[in-house]
Amino acid sequence: MGSTLSKDLPAGLVVFLVALPLCLGISLASGAPLLSGLIAGVIGGLVVSWISGSQLSVSGPAAGLTTIVLGGIQKMGSYEAFLVAVVLAGVMQFVLGLLKAGVIGMYFPTSVIRGMLAAIGVILLMKQIPHFLGGDEDFFKDLDLFESEFVGALDKIQRAASRLQPGAMLIGLISLSVLLLWEQSYMKRVPVLKLLPGALVVVLAAIGMNQLLGALRPEWQVQTAHLVNLPSISGLDDLSKVLRFPDWSVLTKGPGVYLLAATIAAVASLESLLSVEAVDKLDPQKRRTPTSRELLAQGTGNTLSGLLGGLPLTAVIVRSSANLNAGAQSRLSAFIHGVLLLLAVLFLEDVLNLIPLSALAAVLLLVGYKLTKPALYSGQWRLGWAQFVPFVVTVVAILASDLLKGVGVGLAVAAFFILKANAESALFFHYEPDHLPGTVHVKLSEHVTFLNKAAITTTLDRFQPGTRVILDGSDSITIDYDVLEAIENFRQSAADRGVQLELRSIPQVQVGGH
Repeated sequence: MGSTLSKDLPAGLVVFLVALPLCLGISLASGAPLLSGLIAGVIGGLVVSWISGSQLSVSGPAAGLTTIVLGGIQKMGSYEAFLVAVVLAGVMQFVLGLLKAGVIGMYFPTSVIRGMLAAIGVILLMKQIPHFLGGDEDFFKDLDLFESEFVGALDKIQRAASRLQPGAMLIGLISLSVLLLWEQSYMKRVPVLKLLPGALVVVLAAIGMNQLLGALRPEWQVQTAHLVNLPSISGLDDLSKVLRFPDWSVLTKGPGVYLLAATIAAVASLESLLSVEAVDKLDPQKRRTPTSRELLAQGTGNTLSGLLGGLPLTAVIVRSSANLNAGAQSRLSAFIHGVLLLLAVLFLEDVLNLIPLSALAAVLLLVGYKLTKPALYSGQWRLGWAQFVPFVVTVVAILASDLLKGVGVGLAVAAFFILKANAESALFFHYEPDHLPGTVHVKLSEHVTFLNKAAITTTLDRFQPGTRVILDGSDSITIDYDVLEAIENFRQSAADRGVQLELRSIPQVQVGGH
């Protein structure tokens, strides 16, 4: 691994520069202590990188979990109680890894996954607007992202707008403009700018702008309440004082903490598996990540993060992509990014505390937009109803309830389309020139299950008197008993209905237990 140090070291530095503002921003979006995102980032770099079998993925706090974290803290009543759910989620993930459940990600339809991410993007956009405007921070803490009526959320945004701070809004607007500029293709063609993350440029520029406002227009300068507020750490004693630890008493207060833990474990596992799959596809060396080992790594990371007061973490595509694009060769780059995050926590709190929250809100607004951009909706539309409807239903259901219920509704709708497609593919009509007029040749598919029973029964019932039907199972490897029973029922009644039925390679079964 030492031979890759020359490439992994600069890549680790780039990932650190990308991760630092994102760790802070995701903590902010989650309604959690700002230090918690950095703790999760440190653990993702120092611990998960070595346990995971992935060479290029980077783990840390994820935008996809912000809604769960925010709602979880509110439901548990305190951040310390919420940490118990993070620890339990980690244990659940570890057990899933031991059970070799890494293939679970393959059983979630893409339409539902995209719908989940799009809904998170919408919620992220709504949540960041008050900070972007410099509104009173109480509106942030009160903004319930799980309320079923958007009117309440929009009302809070409107009230935040009435109390906006011109300086914070100015910094937010300039920050967002810089980020959008950084996304343009002509900017990416400049080698130096390509390696310099837009989020870092925005953070540094925001600090400079706020200091400039203090000199030129003091009344517009962003006040301390709307700046990053990390605790000062000058030694191990200070570190032990600022860390938040789980409140284990919540374990005896009902099933809520266990349901929340299961939700975190499911979503974090899914997001991690999808991320490593995406990174593996981009890896020039085409290395494959062992999925069950990834669950073991993420479970260990979340358990440690929860015990030390950190946010839940996942493998994240944004940081992983930055790692790959920066030329990383091995997991050493992710470890280096973790070391740099730890050094920042220990020695750079004075600089970090100068960052205006409106600049971080601008970073998160762009993240939210990318998750729910119009091109995603139009792309799903072009894929057809079977992809578009579950996608939209998932988005609406999550916004109207919460993430777990919304995904459940989306899965149910996706399952309907899957069953419908499966039923329609059970048989096909095969016409041959030598068939007599009025003859219909129906061939069953290779695998016929109970899911096909309705389609086959409906098709048989449509045949008119005088029709000769050849029902052909010669291409079928398996025909479920339920289908055979339905065919036998039709065979017994066919003559009375005036239908001449010929069965080929279809065994007869007893009906009704006789």
